[in-house]
This record gives sequence, C-alpha cells and structure tokens, in this order.
Amino acid sequence: MKHEAIRGRPGSVAVLDIGTTKIVCFIAQVDDEGVLRVLGVGHQLAKGIKSGVITDVGEVETSIVAAVHAAEQMAGETIENVIVSVSGTNMHSRSVTVELEVTGEGVSDYDIADLIQEGCASLEDDAHTILHAFPVQYYLDNAKGLGDPRGMVGDVLGSELHVVSARNSYLKNMINCVARCHLNIDEYVLASHASALSVLEPDEMDLGVTLIDMGGGVTSFTVFVGGKNVYSDSIPVGGKHVTNDIAKGLSTTLTQAERLKTIHGSAIGSVKDAEVMIEVPQLGEEEDEDDVNMMPRSMLVGVVRPRMEEIFELIRAKLEAAGVDKVAGRRCVITGGASQMIGVSDLAARMLGKQVRKGKPHAVPGLADMASGPAFATAVGMLEYATKRPWEDVLLRGSSVRGGLAQTKEKIVNWFRENF
Repeated sequence: MKHEAIRGRPGSVAVLDIGTTKIVCFIAQVDDEGVLRVLGVGHQLAKGIKSGVITDVGEVETSIVAAVHAAEQMAGETIENVIVSVSGTNMHSRSVTVELEVTGEGVSDYDIADLIQEGCASLEDDAHTILHAFPVQYYLDNAKGLGDPRGMVGDVLGSELHVVSARNSYLKNMINCVARCHLNIDEYVLASHASALSVLEPDEMDLGVTLIDMGGGVTSFTVFVGGKNVYSDSIPVGGKHVTNDIAKGLSTTLTQAERLKTIHGSAIGSVKDAEVMIEVPQLGEEEDEDDVNMMPRSMLVGVVRPRMEEIFELIRAKLEAAGVDKVAGRRCVITGGASQMIGVSDLAARMLGKQVRKGKPHAVPGLADMASGPAFATAVGMLEYATKRPWEDVLLRGSSVRGGLAQTKEKIVNWFRENF
C-alpha cells in the first residue's frame, strides 16, 4: 500500500509511534477533499525499550507486530510503509542562520531549497542524520520576519533554521526493528513536534508556548514562537520512573505501584493525605484479606512528588540554558500519559512559572474515544503531520529541487541493505 497521502494527494497513511511503554499504530484514509478518517487502531505494551533506547530488538519486534496486526485487522488492509516517531536523548536540536545571494528576478523555489539545504549541510556530521529543518523566519535585505519571501526582490536572502538530527546508530537500530516486521520506513517524525500539532491551538503557537509530552520513559518538550518550532529537547525520565520509585519506596510490586499511582497518586500533597489510608500489598507477600497492609496516602505523595519535581526542574534548566524560556512566553501545555496524574499541572505551573493547561488531541474522524486521549497525542499528531505539510516541506520533496535533506531516508535504507 503506497502512501500517496503523505505527498498531499488522496490515499492511505500509516503511522507507528514507538514509545517506552507502548507502541501505537494508526491506519487512516485521506479522501479527495483532504479529509482524514482513521480506519484502524492498534496499540500494545512496549517491551525491549528503556528511556527511548532499544535494548532488545526481538522484544520490540514482537510488540510492533502485535500493534500493526491489530490495526490491519481493524482497517481491513495490509500495510507496507509506515511513518515512525523518534524521541529521546538521541535527538539533537540546533539553530543556524544561513544567507545566500539572490538574483534581481525575485526569490524562487530553488533559492528557498538551496537556503535550507545549505543550512543543513553546515551542521552535517558523520554521527548524525538530519530529520527536520524548521525555518523559524526569513529575511530579505533589511526586511525581517518574513513568512514566505518567494517572489520578493532583494539581494541577500537569509533564514533562521531550527534543525533536528538523530544519532545514526539509533536510526539504524530502529530500521532493523521495523524491517524485521516486514515494514518500510517512509520517514521519521520528531515525537514532541507531532504531539504539539495534535494538542496546541494556532493562537498558542503564534503567541509562544512550551509543549511538554510526558511519556513513560521520556519527557519531551518543544517550544513554538510565531507559529514555528524553535526548540526541541527531551530528558530520559517519565512516568515509568515514578512507578519504579513507588515500588521501591513502598516495597510493593510494579503492577501494584502502577495501580497506586493511577488511583491514588498526586504530584501535590493535601492536608488530608495523612488521614487517608490506602492499601499497599507488600512485595513477596501472598494476598490475604485478613492481613492487609495500610499506609497513609501522604507516604505515596512523598514518593511521587520528588520525581515529578525533578522532571520539571530538568525541563526548566534546559529551557533556560537554550535561551528560549523567556521567548516562549508564559503558556505551557502538558500532554502524554504521565500528565494525567492529579496535581501535575499545578506542580508544573509552580516549577516553571507558567500558565499550564492539560492538552488533549484534536478530534479525528473515525478515532474512538479510547484512542484519542493524551496518551495518544503523538500518534494523532503524526497523522496531521503526514497530511498537512508546510509549503517548504512540499517544495523540498519536489523532484525539481530534491536535495540532501530529502535523501535522508534513502541514505539510511541503503546502509541497511549493505549491512544486512
């Protein structure tokens, strides 16, 4: 099944969100009017991944196959190509300013393509592959803040680019896993960028906002200003680390720790926590209704809060170090499965000094409620990314201006064919 939809034409599209705790596959159809409808959904607990890093190829393969098979069964189609999400500390976000001289006939498509490709070339190295080049703004001579300079006349065309790259070893392992599932990777999408597309409002992107996607093993964040993605990063800490802390701190199983986190967990304590008693089965003990271990909820909160504070402290430090904390304004949106715990948005507001709201993905026709919550923000955003391209992306993918950035997939696939 060929993904004509990803080139702006009607057709089918399949996305695969590979996370630390779950793997999600969506299969959707785009009609002649550009309206997208989800046909199939599959999700599976992820195994063999730790903090966004593949640790067991065989287990990851099993999880991917299960998720894809469920989506195919529901859609009544067999897929061959997928768009895959990427995240974690293997991603690298950098900014570069690039200029080139243009003719007096006006800025052309070729000039824009050359500008972006020249900026990417200046950041290329042997250890990384560039996945995204987001133009933050263009300028032509003394005119700055241009959104689309094509057709304008000037001497020097420039642009500020936000370039996202990934470590080659990480991409090769990803290709290995997906290829073993008899699937081809059409392209990669930065997970936090996809999540932003699914939960942020256009006004938020224009005015300045920080999107925080709180996953199981990785917390990713992206800053939008003026409607553009200007910075992206992540930390290898997420909801799974909170679960592990609970299991260790309260001497219970990981399963019970996850249950306690979901039902009773809170990132901010209350005066009643010391009075409310919760049942905490102890590790290694058999279930016995006559001998139930009870603890005050304050003990649970005392374990949860330090880890949640650590997450937001690390995010704040990275935003400040990158110099984007102030330009992002005072708006923050949190999403992802780990964002749903009680008190998370309040704690984020205190730690980051911003106005915080919880983000839920925009409604997509055909997508059931069970697969449209914050935990599925990345997968929903990947569909939007695949079907609503920025004009620069469409331009770079045109055969007449095809260049280095557009050849990313071919380079990686060729490596795989030569080595396996």
